[in-house]
Amino acid sequence: MGAGHGHRLHYHGHSPVHRAPAHLKIVALVAFMLTVVATPREWYPVFAGYLAILLAVVAASGVPFGYLAKRMVVEVPFVLFALLVPFIAHGPTAEVLGLTVSEPGLLAAWGLLAKGTLGVLASLTLAATTEPVAILAGLRRLRMPDLVVQIMGFMIRYLDVVTAELGRMLVGMRSRGCDPRSPRHWPALARSLGALFIRSYERGERVHLAMLSRGYTGVLPDLAQPAHTHQPHQQGGH
Repeated sequence: MGAGHGHRLHYHGHSPVHRAPAHLKIVALVAFMLTVVATPREWYPVFAGYLAILLAVVAASGVPFGYLAKRMVVEVPFVLFALLVPFIAHGPTAEVLGLTVSEPGLLAAWGLLAKGTLGVLASLTLAATTEPVAILAGLRRLRMPDLVVQIMGFMIRYLDVVTAELGRMLVGMRSRGCDPRSPRHWPALARSLGALFIRSYERGERVHLAMLSRGYTGVLPDLAQPAHTHQPHQQGGH
């Protein structure tokens, strides 16, 4: 079973979670995250309950846990920051594994890890069980500003294009003996990223002009509501 139809985060399936309306899943995600954020950090059993609910939804969706776990790498910067908080925060201290850490910092780190992990897992579950186009349609149904929805749509459409172009640029750099991972070659990498930004900006202008030349009026055809236009009944047969 592949990763998805149309986007690298989506996992194709036919579970009840996949079939649920996108706008309802978006509302459920927002309500869940607001509840998690509002929960005091000291309510440890409640966070265990939140995790159990999420794992139950993932199990019902049929999405492999490993599929989501690999994509939770996006949380690594927050994890690193949370690990530093107990050492830089002030207040009463405690001994943990032979290390002296701040008790308020330890509680803050726990809250950041718990709430951040729940948020990332819930968001990845939504992305894995909902097609990007369905998410955009759901946002429109929830009355999100149309311009914001269009920007998000273009971001999804051209993310792979820009990523592929960056990959070609990196291959060109390596073929010329430039290693992007080496600090001494970072200036060349920075110039390449600047060139990629300019190319992407110019591509956006060309796409916009092409859309205007084809009658674009501010609403994308595939996201617009179906137009029920009735042709006038012509007299006589053909």
